[in-house]
Amino acid sequence: MPVSFHRPLSRALVLLGCIGSATSWAATPAAVPKADIAKGQAVAAQVCAACHAADGNSAAPMNPILASQHAAYLEKQLLNFRVKPGANKAERENAIMAGFAATLTPEDIRNVSAFYAAQAIKPAFAQNKEVVALGQSIYRGGMPSKGIPACVGCHAPNGAGIPAEYPRLSGQHADYTKAQLVAFRAKQRANSKQMMTISALLSDQEIEALSVYIAGLR
Repeated sequence: MPVSFHRPLSRALVLLGCIGSATSWAATPAAVPKADIAKGQAVAAQVCAACHAADGNSAAPMNPILASQHAAYLEKQLLNFRVKPGANKAERENAIMAGFAATLTPEDIRNVSAFYAAQAIKPAFAQNKEVVALGQSIYRGGMPSKGIPACVGCHAPNGAGIPAEYPRLSGQHADYTKAQLVAFRAKQRANSKQMMTISALLSDQEIEALSVYIAGLR
């Protein structure tokens, strides 16, 4: 009796397992095509190099350095410059970048993001040594009295960030970092609620100090 009772049950479980596996397999989305760095380089040369340099090491303080930035982050930013269907404005407003991003296909965006991520960033240095100590203190330990968390929690002690989640900050132009923190604070850049909340708690002096310190991180 025990044997004849369990055999049908076992078969039923196996059948259910097969159905479950087939369902899971059928529901799995198609794999995203691998990025083509060579094609990304061609897009960068044609569309991006004038402002960001051929290798992403922009010399202009207000144009971000893209070299070594995480590909997923770059891809997200390019998509955020576009106005989504049904929306009144882009999550990240920038008239110049909106124009460029609109000309790129999803494949172009994936490829150019991978290209810049593969480029080496050139060493940078903190230019205003007088505020470095304050910037270091905020970056490493935050400001508990104001409810400001330490930047290391998301961007790592060396500013390398976490791929696909948080951007690399180290070596970025201080002027650019400062402008972005101010934009987050003023809600002019709205594609990160976390950064909008944090930046709202920072004073001009603290933003300046953080930006200078970040520029010299390695």
